[in-house]
Amino acid sequence: MTQRIVLDLAKLPLHGLSTASVTWWGTLAFMLIEGTGFALVLAVYLYLMSRAVTWPIDAPPPDLLPGTLVTVTLIASVVPNVLIARWAKQQKLSRVRAGLIVMCLFGIAPLVIRIFEFPALRINWDANAYGSVVWTLLGLHTTHIITDLVETFVLAALMFTRHGSSSRRFGDVEDNAMYWNFVVITWLPIYSCLYWVSRL
Repeated sequence: MTQRIVLDLAKLPLHGLSTASVTWWGTLAFMLIEGTGFALVLAVYLYLMSRAVTWPIDAPPPDLLPGTLVTVTLIASVVPNVLIARWAKQQKLSRVRAGLIVMCLFGIAPLVIRIFEFPALRINWDANAYGSVVWTLLGLHTTHIITDLVETFVLAALMFTRHGSSSRRFGDVEDNAMYWNFVVITWLPIYSCLYWVSRL
């Protein structure tokens, strides 16, 4: 006769934080896939540059001001983002609520600046291969900012409801903070290529 072992799991938490959460691993996998996409487009940029007689092709280098303002804004956003991840882990509801409002503002700011950044590229998307690849890079990154901003707005709204005290929501905030760090980190090589490599 086979002996069966029965475990009582009633006292285990319903949701985990950080690496104990399935959502955390899903977010990490999503970032790896998207990071590969960014790397491929950057590789196309560098390949086209290596094959071109002059670079940028038939255009001056982009205006530095809008891209640099976006960079400064994104780097500055890391401070409240790190704090909100810490507060979410500690499940400090009032601080998380305030932090999410701040992060919503930090999500809007680069999008406002980016309205001026596209024209500052000084080339249309359909002018040539250079125009296409720089607009693609900027467009991809803009999509990621919008995606995270929408999620931040949704989380901010949820944290002000009865769902805000749920450990699962704190885990979602922590995952969202990790994704925003990814958005910031991926911008740095894009900024370097678009604004500084083009001036070499």
